[in-house]
Amino acid sequence: MRILFLGDLVGRSGRQAAIDIIPKLRQRWNLDLLVVNGENAAGGFGINESIYDEVIAAGADAVTLGNHAFDQRETLVFIERAERLIRPANFPSGTPGRGSALIEIRDGRRVLVMNLMGRIYMDALDDPFARAEAELSACPLGVACDAIVIDFHAEATSEKQAFGHFVDGRASLVVGTHTHVPTADHQILNGGTAYLSDAGMCGDYDSVLGMEKEEPISRFVRKIPSSRFEPAMAAATVCGFAVETDDATGLAVKISPVRIGARLEPVEPAFW
Repeated sequence: MRILFLGDLVGRSGRQAAIDIIPKLRQRWNLDLLVVNGENAAGGFGINESIYDEVIAAGADAVTLGNHAFDQRETLVFIERAERLIRPANFPSGTPGRGSALIEIRDGRRVLVMNLMGRIYMDALDDPFARAEAELSACPLGVACDAIVIDFHAEATSEKQAFGHFVDGRASLVVGTHTHVPTADHQILNGGTAYLSDAGMCGDYDSVLGMEKEEPISRFVRKIPSSRFEPAMAAATVCGFAVETDDATGLAVKISPVRIGARLEPVEPAFW
C-alpha cells in the first residue's frame, strides 16, 4: 500500500499549496491513502468546515488534528458529521468527534487512522499510550485492518520516540506532528513500523513556525505580546512522509521524507 502523510497545514499559504498538489501527487505516485494534519489550517489555529471540505475534495482520505483541534468554535459541532476528521483519541470521554477512523480505500482495503496527543509540555490529556493500546487491541493490524497510520501530535521528541517503539510491529507508521520542523530521523523500526519524529509543516518557511516573524521575535525580546500571531503568506513548502507497506503484513518496507517547494531542499520518494 502506498501511503502519504502531509504535515500541519499552516494558514492559507500552506493549505492552498497542499490542496493544489494533492490531486497531482495522488495521480503521479498512484497513492492508496493520503492523510493530512489540518489543525492549523484556519488562520493558523484550528480548522473550519469549509476548509475540511476543501481538503477532502482535493483528495485527502482523512484529516487529523492536535492541540488546536477546537480553536474554531464551529468545530465542536461539525466534527460530529465530519467522518474523516480525527481529533486526538486521548481527549476525555464525551469530547465531540472521534479519535480514530477505519477508512476504506478505493480497492476495498481498510486503514485505521488514529490521532493521539502527547503530554510533555502540552495540555495534559489522558494517557496516549493506554489509549493506543485500547485502539490497537480493538482493531489489530492484519486482522481487522490492512494498515494503521498514527499521527502522534507532541512537543517532546523523547515522547514521540518512546511511543514509536511502544507500538512497533503493531502499526504501519507513526509520524510526529506539531513542531512544524521536518526531522531527519526517518527509519523503519525493528518490528517493521515506519517512524518519523516530525513531518514538518505545509507552510511558509520564511517564518517562525509558519507565523510572520515580527511578533514572535518581539515576544522573545520584550517578553510581552504586542499583537496577534499571523500566518506567513509567502510561497509554501509541502512537507510529509511517504511509506510503502507490505500487503501481507501491513508493515513498512520503503520510506522517504517528502519536501516540495522552493524554501527547503526538495526530497521526493525515489521508489515511486
